[in-house]
Amino acid sequence: MTLRARERPAAGDPEGALVLLHGRGADEHDLFPLLDALDPERRLHGYTPRAPLSLPPGGAHWYQVPRVGYPDPDTFAEGYAALTAWFDALPFEADRIVLGGFSQGAVMSYALGLGSGRPRPRTLFALSGFIPTVEGWQLEVDTPFPPIAIAHGEYDPIIPVEFGRAARATLEAAGADVVYRESPIEHWIDPQVIPFLRALVAPVHSE
Repeated sequence: MTLRARERPAAGDPEGALVLLHGRGADEHDLFPLLDALDPERRLHGYTPRAPLSLPPGGAHWYQVPRVGYPDPDTFAEGYAALTAWFDALPFEADRIVLGGFSQGAVMSYALGLGSGRPRPRTLFALSGFIPTVEGWQLEVDTPFPPIAIAHGEYDPIIPVEFGRAARATLEAAGADVVYRESPIEHWIDPQVIPFLRALVAPVHSE
């Protein structure tokens, strides 16, 4: 399955790529404006792929949600396979790609960037998500981690902040360098985290 994706070309020869994964029920247009917010000089080629599954109540989905933190194994496997095939076909090595997402997209960023046997991205960030517990996938803890940023709303009613805190604890215990931010918001992206995310994207520019 080939994923549909919006692309925002770099201003010149791209120094790498920036891939943003949307949340449940959204689509490839949802995070597209963040490409310019995070990479205002357009040094990276930007991509916002659309999740492959069409599920109730509408929009695009990466997997079904029987229980927060525990994706449905069958639909997760389908979404994960489509995403990895698309990602691995990009014309950039993984270590030149900044990878991030919101909500389900954060979950898939963890899965794609930190799964067993997967190449590490240059940088990874997860906004209001969790490290999945699901049959057929496991966190790879034996290889070096990329820089990781986690941001979560303190009052998130959809994916409670405890999931963000648990992800930080798990990754730090495995030896990852994690920057963590909580905001007094619910389930959305706090505009105040954009500057610190932009700083994480910036190191790619100097390489």
